[in-house]
Amino acid sequence: MTKLKIGIIDLVSKGPTSTLWARVMHANLASIMPQVVATWCEQQGHEVKLVCYTGLENLQKELPREVNIVFICSFTQAALLAYALSNYFRSQGTVTVLGGPHARCYPDDAIKYFDYVLGFTHQETIAEVLQECRPQQPEGRHLSASRQPAHLPGVKERWKFIEPTLKKAPFLQMVPMLGSLGCPYTCSFCIDATVNYQPMNFDVIKEDLRFLLTKFKRPTVGWHDPNFGVRFEDNMDAIAAAAPLNSFRFFAESSLSILTEAHLKVLQRNGFEALLPGVESWYELGNKSRTSRSVGEEKVARISEHVNMMFRYVPYVQTNFVLGLDSDEGEEPFELTKRFVDLSPAAFPGYSLLSAFGEAAPLNLEYQRAGRVLPFPFHFLNNHLAMNVKPLNYGWVEFYDKVIDLTAYTFSKKAIYRRFMASPSRSAKWMNFMRAVSSEGYGRLRFYHQVREKLVSDAAFRRYFEGESQQLPSFYKNIIQKDLGMWWRWLPEGAMEHDPNAYLHKTLPGVVQPV
Repeated sequence: MTKLKIGIIDLVSKGPTSTLWARVMHANLASIMPQVVATWCEQQGHEVKLVCYTGLENLQKELPREVNIVFICSFTQAALLAYALSNYFRSQGTVTVLGGPHARCYPDDAIKYFDYVLGFTHQETIAEVLQECRPQQPEGRHLSASRQPAHLPGVKERWKFIEPTLKKAPFLQMVPMLGSLGCPYTCSFCIDATVNYQPMNFDVIKEDLRFLLTKFKRPTVGWHDPNFGVRFEDNMDAIAAAAPLNSFRFFAESSLSILTEAHLKVLQRNGFEALLPGVESWYELGNKSRTSRSVGEEKVARISEHVNMMFRYVPYVQTNFVLGLDSDEGEEPFELTKRFVDLSPAAFPGYSLLSAFGEAAPLNLEYQRAGRVLPFPFHFLNNHLAMNVKPLNYGWVEFYDKVIDLTAYTFSKKAIYRRFMASPSRSAKWMNFMRAVSSEGYGRLRFYHQVREKLVSDAAFRRYFEGESQQLPSFYKNIIQKDLGMWWRWLPEGAMEHDPNAYLHKTLPGVVQPV
């Protein structure tokens, strides 16, 4: 095979940013698969340059030059930047490849703008792309393996591509690792619901942890598992075998059903300092929270008690909620969440607006059959800038009134002060404060107020939300143009529009119910 010059771009950010959160955390949000692909490409004898774009760099200067092929990894919110970059590289004769969550969720849209679009990706998939490596017209090729790979290069193999990104982090430097792929739960809204659970090789995990001790006095590891600790004893044994207890700092997303008090004692001994369990709803999705028979106030009390117990063992807990689910109706779900904020003042609540990401989850077909999915540009599909599913039991103004009220309550001066005082460690206090006053708290609240005002005062804006118009309001177009900056002129024609019912059309051609 001819030796190729390969560029790999990991889009952590969808455009330039200077927020406090971005400066502290974006370098710690690098994806693992771009590093894996870079490693595989080098193992095949090619020359590789990896760029992790956090929004703080001058992207034009950072881009790889004179490459034969470029791989871009993107979440859906950065898809328009990815499309613009692909157009730019293709204009220079470079073959372009898209991977990551957006490629899995919207493959039929992505193949309009890339030569190759990758779903589940094995080393053989990359080898096939590199062997062919030619422009695809009029549409790109969609390649996907039947399941996730059984083995991925570990930290030691990927270190050459991890280290430069970590150096961009000013304070916290978090090494990305995986203990498993897929998920044993079947939450119908989740991209991992249909992906079989499989643990990674525990011997590789041990080797990687020992390797990190040669690079840091006390390494910080962020587990990227959808639910860490399903094979709990095996994971803890691997950590304990790598080094003496408390040699590492670990952050992980897990489920409350795993985070029993007995397990939390073990996690504490092994250095776990931040846990992110999902609560999602007070009425459904309880299989991950050990409250499947509890609803409403009873569930609030039980979850609050559980979360408060967690703080006896870990200093930082983020609880994740989804707002606007079909089970929500009236004031109660929002008032119950306020009650939780009061009962568990140290926890940081993470709120997501109900969103349907293309082919990500089986539940999206139901929304599309009902004509409830709106064609918001990908740029806003990040769980808070736009809710692209019409709420079942709320009008838009009513819904935003409740979201604004809950967000204002959660990030009021009183709540921030209580969270600061209740947080058990200095780092947890300042992390919560930074998130509250930066884009996650005050920033979202300002944006929600803008949307609510437009819904009331701008008839065309309201018609777009109601699905009565396909004309994108200038409010959103101006944001895209500002965020993309110089890359706006490289955005391909038609890229801001997509078929919100493409998944349904593939499954049941011709069956679409009107709004």
